[in-house]
Amino acid sequence: MKFTDGFWQTRPGVSALYAQEAYDLEVGRTAEGDTVTAHAPTKVIERRGDTLNRPVLTVTLSAPLEGVIRVRVERHAGGRPHAGFDLDGATEGVGRATSDETGAALTSGGLTARISAGAPWNLAFEANGRVLTTSGAKSLGHMTLDVGAPVATEPVGPTGVTRSGLAAHPTYTNAQLSLGVGELVYGLGERFGPLVKNGQTVDIWNADGGTSSEQSYKNIPFYLTNRGYGVLVNHPEHVSFEVGSESVERVQFSVPGEALEYFVILGPSQKDVLQRYTALTGRPAKVPAWSYGLWLSTSFTTDYDEQTVTSFIDGMRERDLPLSVFHFDCFWMREFHWTDFEWDARVFPDPEGMLARLHDKDLRVSIWLNPYIAQRSALFAEARDAGYLVLTESGDVWQWDMWQAGMALVDFTNPGAVRWFQDKIRTLLDTGVDAIKTDFGERIPTDVVWHDGSAPEAMHNWYTQLYNQAVFDVLEERRGEGDAVLFARSATVGGQKMPVHWGGDNSSSFESMAESLRGGLSLSFSGFGFWSHDIGGFEGTPDPSVFKRWLAFGLLSSHSRLHGSTSYRVPWAFDEEAVDVTRRFTRLKLELMPYLYAVGLDAHELGHPFMRPMQLEFPDDPTVNHLDRQYMIGDSLLVAPVFSADGSVEYYLPAGEWTNYLTGEAASGPGWRREVHGFDSLPLWVREGAVIPTGSRTDRPDHEYLDGLTLTVYPGNPGDTEVVVTSPITGEPTTFTITRGDSTVQVAGPAGAEFTVRLAGGDPVTSSGGRASLRSAS
Repeated sequence: MKFTDGFWQTRPGVSALYAQEAYDLEVGRTAEGDTVTAHAPTKVIERRGDTLNRPVLTVTLSAPLEGVIRVRVERHAGGRPHAGFDLDGATEGVGRATSDETGAALTSGGLTARISAGAPWNLAFEANGRVLTTSGAKSLGHMTLDVGAPVATEPVGPTGVTRSGLAAHPTYTNAQLSLGVGELVYGLGERFGPLVKNGQTVDIWNADGGTSSEQSYKNIPFYLTNRGYGVLVNHPEHVSFEVGSESVERVQFSVPGEALEYFVILGPSQKDVLQRYTALTGRPAKVPAWSYGLWLSTSFTTDYDEQTVTSFIDGMRERDLPLSVFHFDCFWMREFHWTDFEWDARVFPDPEGMLARLHDKDLRVSIWLNPYIAQRSALFAEARDAGYLVLTESGDVWQWDMWQAGMALVDFTNPGAVRWFQDKIRTLLDTGVDAIKTDFGERIPTDVVWHDGSAPEAMHNWYTQLYNQAVFDVLEERRGEGDAVLFARSATVGGQKMPVHWGGDNSSSFESMAESLRGGLSLSFSGFGFWSHDIGGFEGTPDPSVFKRWLAFGLLSSHSRLHGSTSYRVPWAFDEEAVDVTRRFTRLKLELMPYLYAVGLDAHELGHPFMRPMQLEFPDDPTVNHLDRQYMIGDSLLVAPVFSADGSVEYYLPAGEWTNYLTGEAASGPGWRREVHGFDSLPLWVREGAVIPTGSRTDRPDHEYLDGLTLTVYPGNPGDTEVVVTSPITGEPTTFTITRGDSTVQVAGPAGAEFTVRLAGGDPVTSSGGRASLRSAS
């Protein structure tokens, strides 16, 4: 949201007040931790009369976690209490305040925030003697919009939001933080445009806009930069970011109202920033091994019944295509009845028997849900009479006809409504459902009244968190921690705690395949550990070349789902080669499960994403700064999807020795490579020094990885390397130590452990007594 007209003027209808000086500074010392408070008048106070009729911005520094500093800015403090995001990791007493004649500072771990005394206003964030970013002159302000001016808020539409989809408000509080030369900004949720956000205007406002627009299903008011820090704006309501756009030297963020709260989060690396950010807002739950296998869907509006489903599953088995999960999309329920939690008896007359038969085929079952109750559903009257639906300001149930005729919203701020909704889910799970796709949750109006009195503007983005949490809690209750899986589309801060998320409605094209990857990498930069997408694209029917290239990409993502809108996604619907490609890459993923499962545990334990932008693993290589067509799985595997029918691909190998996982070819980086790949191949490289554990089974993802385990040792990294293989069956970790000498490689595991070791491209050696030795090429 832009308020200025060039550097000197404001836009018509905008009145701006800026913090001009730190008039006085106070240090507070309490059991909860030290604070620093600055009173910043909007004019430099030169005489007593200047204090009259003068707005003052109060700025308070505190520390909720080591290496994190909170900045709270208030003009008027008499509004409703600030309701920020859930901060699971917040602690007390971690900040240490100091002051002298030059100003006051608050230190939390290695991060210091320093407010200079007097004029001009200056707030600086420092680490290790280096200034990370500053909030200087004209960077902390309160804006008033003339509602009669053209630039002011747009007319409110029938859904309670402006025509642009943003909440209308007459006043805003904003802050700006400086950008250094060469500083690049990443994150801000799942965004499908350029991975680097510099030069963009980003509105944090959940919307159902598909993957080819500036809108996003998962808006996260958190960014991080390549200078070793991140920023979280602690507001569920609309947040507008100007990232080097309105002021090209700064990132600006604005929120409606009289107060603004944000956190600066120290690195020093981007992985460290994510580790701290997820320590504060929550880490992803552990996902079960079975969820990494291939998912197959009915697709959305296709015709299907139990016979269709059975033919798909039997067809996969007949073609030796390993399948782990079958998903029933919307029409498992009767049309005009969504959501009523009732199987459509016309096409699924025996749902419990059908689910039992699917389980007998060693499959898990996923079904689709949303939080909307259609008027024709029997649950509409039940929820209306119990007060479980969102109301208008006049006291009527809020309804509209988009998506489902007369649909209403479940009010998840009402504990009774949550229990009611969860009881419906318990019934589904008791019939044999294993996972739930929680669709929608973005089109939440602001002209409504919530049961708990929540601000409507804040609930627009926060609704998805309450919705997904209600479902996820029941999954954990019924399936146990570590075995609960959502497949969620919408999210906000904290949504990463409830995996998995998928990228929404993409199209069946190479362009949409690329934009989907950009969205996933952007979401990875936003604290989300697991991400998926519709293989082949959702809208339309993909050309066989698109489908086959997307298979390789999708099966080298954290979770892999075949799903479409109006057409089936079974591989033989395209051509026989698609069947072979599906088999090859599904088996490849299953072979890699000991490694992939460990990467998933890293996301759960440390907050490092499964699919990693190159910048996370190679922060000192400027060539990777803008790369958004390749990624790392964990810290050892580089993937470059092919976005062309003819197989041409251009990608970059950072410095070091690399080994092609599929061919054994060796290559040295840094350097760009141009190659042509068949449909059964793509660039998949192993980083130097890696040790990749692989399994003996390629028919399923959930088995005892130690049975038939192979450890492949790749060149580089002299000394000791530890590899931990965790059993998805028992949860027990087993540690192997690999010692590289001048001419030998020694591998030590637990006494009596049986495993195979091989050098990349070499012959395997079987362990004896938990140890193995082989001769290296050097």
